[in-house]
Amino acid sequence: MADTRVYAALLRAGMAGQATYRASFAVELVGTAMGMGLDFVEIFAVFHQVPSIAGLSFVEVVLVFAIASTGFATADLLVGQSDAVIRHVRDGTFDVVLLRPLSVLGQLAAADVQLRRLGRVSVSLLLLVVVLVRLDLDWTPARAAMAVLAPIAATLVFGALFVAAGGIAFWVVDATEVTSALTYGSAYLAQWPTGVLTPVLARFFTFVIPAAFTGYLPALALLGKPDPTGLPDWLPWASPLAAVATAVAAGLVWRSGVRHYVGAGG
Repeated sequence: MADTRVYAALLRAGMAGQATYRASFAVELVGTAMGMGLDFVEIFAVFHQVPSIAGLSFVEVVLVFAIASTGFATADLLVGQSDAVIRHVRDGTFDVVLLRPLSVLGQLAAADVQLRRLGRVSVSLLLLVVVLVRLDLDWTPARAAMAVLAPIAATLVFGALFVAAGGIAFWVVDATEVTSALTYGSAYLAQWPTGVLTPVLARFFTFVIPAAFTGYLPALALLGKPDPTGLPDWLPWASPLAAVATAVAAGLVWRSGVRHYVGAGG
């Protein structure tokens, strides 16, 4: 309970600071929502040139986009600030974080929650609801469960990537480019069917960096469509399990990184 009160105090302090400048906060909130809209415009523009992508229609690709975007936006809101560890390690202030009797990851997450990211979360979640209604799917208990679990699993995968990216900072002096490629690069690729990639890259972003499990594969499960590249039919339904496995792997990377840290002068 004491730890919970400390985290709550950190959250209140951060939110109070952001709410002080209301006009600025409103502009940033609208800006993040517009960023989501610009990503959607890209899909719209592509479908003005082609009738389908990897066997999926416009609305079906929007489903992929909506699931992945909801997961990424939520993960970015909750743990996107974990990459602040890069700054702490480089500046030598990570020792201060370690001295506090709290979870290191919990401190980083609670101390700098960016409320402006709620704009992207809201728009992506609204788009997901609209496209699910628009598709008029044959709802079964399994599909209903997947519709709920898919954005949660996507959030877990992207959250794990953010945590793993933070863990890399303990070995790489300036890991900004590496972590951006891992997180934001994966988020961009996740918005499209993996069929747009070469076979090698498609498998890489399915089984090594599981971006396909955040949008494309859950969408196939909901649509009842097979993967044209030959993945087994049961794999799209395994997205929640893939998310848990990714979270476990990211946790190991993070714990190893924290243990590897020997201090600012080490």
